[in-house]
Amino acid sequence: MNDALFAQLSTLGSSLALLFGITLLWRRSLSAYISAFRWQSAALSALLVAIGYLGDDPELYFVAIFFAALKVIALPYYLTRMEKQLGGERESQPYVNVATSLILSGLLVLLAYAVTRPLVIVSTLPTRGGLPLAVGLIFVGLFVVVTRKKALTQIVGFLVLENGIALLAALATFGIPLIVELGVFLDVLMGFLVMQVFVYHIHGTFESIDVDQLSELRY
Repeated sequence: MNDALFAQLSTLGSSLALLFGITLLWRRSLSAYISAFRWQSAALSALLVAIGYLGDDPELYFVAIFFAALKVIALPYYLTRMEKQLGGERESQPYVNVATSLILSGLLVLLAYAVTRPLVIVSTLPTRGGLPLAVGLIFVGLFVVVTRKKALTQIVGFLVLENGIALLAALATFGIPLIVELGVFLDVLMGFLVMQVFVYHIHGTFESIDVDQLSELRY
């Protein structure tokens, strides 16, 4: 596989990951959010395998396997179970409506291109074309977290944000040391478990997973 072909594949994989991230902004049901996250994680797993192959880094194969097991299988399973237990409320009235969210996501991607342009210019890595898309995915994940009201939706946004960070690390370094990535995965898993407890407390107190309900604690 030559560098030109791999550059195209890395850009394609990054584009798919970003597209699945943006999908969160125009879908309403939590099941659609979980599905988008699962497919995004699968695309990133395949991209990690390709980077490991071209960079002759067998460690990335283990990272890809662990990544897929955690984010394609385990976390979507637990999110689906939480959706069933908590009623699976739709994100019907986010802080920012769908049309505005899509426009702002486009602006965030343009901002990502502007921010990463100096790095892309000086980089000689075949993966450099995906760097703006990875940063754009980070921005989109953060945007989902701050503009959605449902706690489970915010959890998915957080996981998408972490996917963007993992993608950026893989593209910018042309591979991630196994011990570093495993440490990141453990941090993500701990964060997910903490947020799971947080969601159950919200639902148990207010019989809803809308974080707006937390404002009632002031009274």
